[in-house]
Amino acid sequence: MEYIVWSGDPVLISFGSLSIHWYGVLFALAFFVGMKIMEWIFTHEEQKIEDVEHLFLYVILGAVIGARLGHCLFYDPSYYLANPLKIFAVWQGGLASHGGAMGVVMSLYIFSLRYNYRYIWLLDRIVIPALLAGAFIRIGNFFNSEIIGTVCTLPWAIIFSNFDATPRHPAQLYESLSYFFLFFIIVYLYKNSKSALKDGYLFGFYLISVFGVRFLIEFVKLKQEAYSNELLLSTGQFLSIPFIVLGLYTLFFYKRS
Repeated sequence: MEYIVWSGDPVLISFGSLSIHWYGVLFALAFFVGMKIMEWIFTHEEQKIEDVEHLFLYVILGAVIGARLGHCLFYDPSYYLANPLKIFAVWQGGLASHGGAMGVVMSLYIFSLRYNYRYIWLLDRIVIPALLAGAFIRIGNFFNSEIIGTVCTLPWAIIFSNFDATPRHPAQLYESLSYFFLFFIIVYLYKNSKSALKDGYLFGFYLISVFGVRFLIEFVKLKQEAYSNELLLSTGQFLSIPFIVLGLYTLFFYKRS
């Protein structure tokens, strides 16, 4: 059986010693498009459009710092505790989406206090660009031949030649396509049912759907933790459970006070 062979170069273009990677371009594009979406939302709901730039500064800092600390603490703590200065070496790779989510949630809380916005209002709207950002970033992972899946013989299996010669689940594309699909659903809900949705509905829907998808895809994804984990569930699955529980609480039990 013939499989798709992926041998893509993670570098988009090089200028001497300077290289621009696909991952970096897609990461930046995710935040740029996300900022434009939030500008549209702020305009549509008659909020201060000038606050969007400040908002995304908080979001970018929260996402990057949270994702880096999440990777260091959740996936390879012994190495980074022994080499603490390596925590700052972001250019060497290593970002965890769960840590990034925690960082964004915390940075939005600080922003809401400083700029006088309702915290739940921000959470309900930031999930719209967050889904698109997740889809773009996973495509970047695909270009890097990282976060790949387990061995399989399905017709759509891909051989990541930069990793090995074995057909595997394209786990990054599973996640990316799922996030694109959820993005269109949540945009539809926002545009057509916003007035009928209670506070926290979109945020709760996001947490349940995104981390539910992440939990399921982890079953066909190579484990990323550097330490031994003999448990049935991976680190990513254990980290997804609190987000799903928070989503259920926000969706069904949260009441504005």
